[in-house]
Amino acid sequence: MMRKEIDARGLICPQPVILTKKALEQIKEGQITTIVDNKTAKENVVKLARNMTCSVNIEEIGQDYYINIFKEKPGEEVHLKDPAGKNGLVVLIGKDCMGAGDKELGQVLIKGFIKTLLEVYPFPETMIFLNSGVNLTVEGSEVINSLKELEKMGVEILSCGTCLNYFNLEEKLAVGQISNMYTIAEKLFNAVNTITV
Repeated sequence: MMRKEIDARGLICPQPVILTKKALEQIKEGQITTIVDNKTAKENVVKLARNMTCSVNIEEIGQDYYINIFKEKPGEEVHLKDPAGKNGLVVLIGKDCMGAGDKELGQVLIKGFIKTLLEVYPFPETMIFLNSGVNLTVEGSEVINSLKELEKMGVEILSCGTCLNYFNLEEKLAVGQISNMYTIAEKLFNAVNTITV
């Protein structure tokens, strides 16, 4: 039986879940043990394993949780890297942080959100960046590589031209296309589903 251990101690959400999911998708049958050092990561990994119809056993050793995940039957393959289709899903990002409250925490969250989009399916059809959200699509952004990877998968990346001009960033656009409010409005009104971040 295949056995693999993932040491996810010290990693921030959602990395322990992503690493565990990738490992489970690489085996037809076997055991994955994910080690985490906080309850939130433990609960998220356990939830993932159960959603993937695996059985779970947890050992607490010191401050760490050893999550033993058993994949007993070949499961249906999940093609995370399938190109984005015409699914009508639009993600609107209107700022360079996520949520209200502490800005530094919000910036960590938006980075995590964009990187996690590479691991969920289906990919959005279009991502629109407005206001300070355009800071995420220009040179120096910590999520440029993730956005470029999403673009390769067929996700349309649009940044508001007015917003880029306002922040003097038009020449620094590093991924996607410059768009205008007419196109943005058209995308939003024709969307089957819109997620606003």
